[in-house]
Amino acid sequence: MTIIKAALLGYGTVGQGVYTALKTHRQQLKKLLGAEVEIAGVLIKDPNKKRDIDPDILITTEFEDILNIPGLQVIFEAIVGEEPGFTYLNRAIEKGIQVITANKVMFARYGKVLLQKGQKYGVSVGYEATTAGGVPIIRTLKQLLQVNKINRIQGIVNGTSNFILTEMRSRGISFDEALQLAQRNGYAEEDPTSDISGKDAFCKTMILSELAFGKQPIWSDVELEGITSITEEQVQQALQLNLRYKHVADIYQENGTIKASVKPILVGESHPLFSVDGVDNAITVEASLLGRFTLTGPGAGKLPTASAMVEDLADIFTVKKRELQPSI
Repeated sequence: MTIIKAALLGYGTVGQGVYTALKTHRQQLKKLLGAEVEIAGVLIKDPNKKRDIDPDILITTEFEDILNIPGLQVIFEAIVGEEPGFTYLNRAIEKGIQVITANKVMFARYGKVLLQKGQKYGVSVGYEATTAGGVPIIRTLKQLLQVNKINRIQGIVNGTSNFILTEMRSRGISFDEALQLAQRNGYAEEDPTSDISGKDAFCKTMILSELAFGKQPIWSDVELEGITSITEEQVQQALQLNLRYKHVADIYQENGTIKASVKPILVGESHPLFSVDGVDNAITVEASLLGRFTLTGPGAGKLPTASAMVEDLADIFTVKKRELQPSI
């Protein structure tokens, strides 16, 4: 049986999700790809932390050990921050290794560089997991862009903020109480700054902009506002008017210039994002031929993100399988 050798960079929430997904969906992948997907190595940060990883898998703190795995074909990268993820993926591409990333912070800044380098070396770069968790927006936009022109994208792309605003409205509680509830449920990190400040949503917005319009706005020109200033009283006043606060990313092109904002807005029930609650994400796209449509799905949790990464794996190696088949 043919083996596809894979490695994980990072074994936090996302890395664990990918590891679990590859084990639980082993037979589906085998049937689809005609090959076993085997985790051959895991890059970790803390060697003293106990992990539930099969004993025959290489566990290392050194990236060189990962690169030196014989026959390594694909790397799943789930590291936080721009570095060392960017450097690691650069080197992997140079060695002809396929790469799949969930690192939104790194990809917002360096995605175009990695995609161009991937083309140069004949390497695929999967990045569905960088944006909106289990919502297949990257794959959908790539398909649309074969013919359609994207006019505008609006979306709820951070599940933590959406959960907090939902709880403030439905329970009549304060921001601080809703945040604590999100942390207890595992929807918010111990340090939730990136989510509640809008920085997480900002990075995802830049990734969508690059894909939809081929460029990003000047970062300092983007109107960025988190949800920390929204009060319980404001939420309840809006509710009386049948309005809801949603933290919305908005991107469109005007006279050749990309305009973008990430901020809380009030929406009425006619708005496609009005009923998107909890940790769900939703993205509304306005396309030249298709018109307006909305994709909705889970935006937080290890398995939705892992699902996006494993789907990228399936896409990459399905294409390669077809390329290897003799033409009739």
